[in-house]
Amino acid sequence: MSRQRQADGPTLAELRQRIDEIDAQIQELINARARCAQQVALAKGEGRGPMAYFRPEREAQVLRQVVERNTGPLSDEEMLRLFREIMSACLAQEEPLKVAYLGPEGTFSQAAVHKHFGHSVRGLPLATIDEVFHEVESGAADFGVVPIENSTAGSVNHTLDNFLSSPLKICGEVELRIRQHLLGNVDGLDKILRVCAHPQSLAQCRAWLKEYLPDAELEAVSSNAEGARRARDEAGTAAIAGDAAAEVYGLDKLVADIEDRPDNTTRFLVIGRELFPPSGDDKTTLLLSTADTDDAGALQRLLEPLAENRVNMTRIESRPSRRRKWHYVFFIDVDGHAEDPAVAQALAQLEQRAQLFRVLGAYPKAIL
Repeated sequence: MSRQRQADGPTLAELRQRIDEIDAQIQELINARARCAQQVALAKGEGRGPMAYFRPEREAQVLRQVVERNTGPLSDEEMLRLFREIMSACLAQEEPLKVAYLGPEGTFSQAAVHKHFGHSVRGLPLATIDEVFHEVESGAADFGVVPIENSTAGSVNHTLDNFLSSPLKICGEVELRIRQHLLGNVDGLDKILRVCAHPQSLAQCRAWLKEYLPDAELEAVSSNAEGARRARDEAGTAAIAGDAAAEVYGLDKLVADIEDRPDNTTRFLVIGRELFPPSGDDKTTLLLSTADTDDAGALQRLLEPLAENRVNMTRIESRPSRRRKWHYVFFIDVDGHAEDPAVAQALAQLEQRAQLFRVLGAYPKAIL
């Protein structure tokens, strides 16, 4: 019988022994990587804190190599998640990064922090997007994570407006697949009197709510986590939020995946105090305004240098400038880093034509 099992393949005991051997090798290699990270920190100078050796462009390059090397059976997403946690733990050996985000705990912003930085950071949940900007500006946080746009509900204008007066730079971006669940502690949908959620989540689930809860009051709150807290504490209240909020606030998942589109995704920005070098696959965000928005063709003439230098514009958004009535500024994303030759030439020409010109960030594109 033993010979038969051997002929057909390794026995269960042999497979378990091999797994144990591989685990020991993995553990030793992780510790070897951590020792290398310690040496990097020493080479850059002791006592300088994690910001001295955290490099977003280097992190992006490492993670892209993970995807390129991956041959399965683990998916690219799973492999990236594992390596992100290893990198996060190595970076945090002496002092973890402090990352502010729109809280409280259980929000999608917190999930975006973990996706981008791993769990070995010190998360600072804050009540408003304004506070996230202020914490990073003051140096109380190394970075911040704020939502910028959703594939269903559009832009988060409050984030855009903060850039009008903030000196902060965009250091990275995170794309997070958003799965919205109806959460609560009620016996059935007919017992729900109100649904509390962030305005973006209400917008992302508008059609579902209209069909299945047409008589419920829809109440916009500061965050989905705040809605989950209300659902926990108030009879007849349900919330729209993700799995993390359900766990943190002890709520039942009444209906899963109620978002109107199956590809519902939110893009978050990582904000910091400095610009970083190119990573090889980057995006640049600009803040521009024309001298006179009433002049026909002014915006077209302003943006001509992008076409002339073959720089691809991927997004444009207008917001009131707050300088005078009916005057607007434009937020523009282009492919490439501000230091890339073609982009740099286009930006130099744009600066000559624009009344307002700022490079808000040049940063690695989101990886999956």
